[in-house]
Amino acid sequence: MAQWMDHNLAEPQHEAAFFYGLFLRGHPVEQLRADIDVSPKVLERWQRLALRDPWYQGMVARVLAYRKHVLAIFDSLVFHEMKPPTRLQ
Repeated sequence: MAQWMDHNLAEPQHEAAFFYGLFLRGHPVEQLRADIDVSPKVLERWQRLALRDPWYQGMVARVLAYRKHVLAIFDSLVFHEMKPPTRLQ
């Protein structure tokens, strides 16, 4: 199971690119950001479960860090797109 998680958490840029493609197709940026991020309600539930299981606690930390990394990449793609073009003189 851990190998499967390691393999799937190895490429956050691929997942960010997937969500960026949805953004380019007209999906609302705030909804996409909510889908990428971990909601406070879910995080609270994960943290309660992690109190009883050290392995789960480590996985929660890794998944949360991965989601935040995907979100940061997605934000950089979206906000780079929103910048007005610079004029060369």
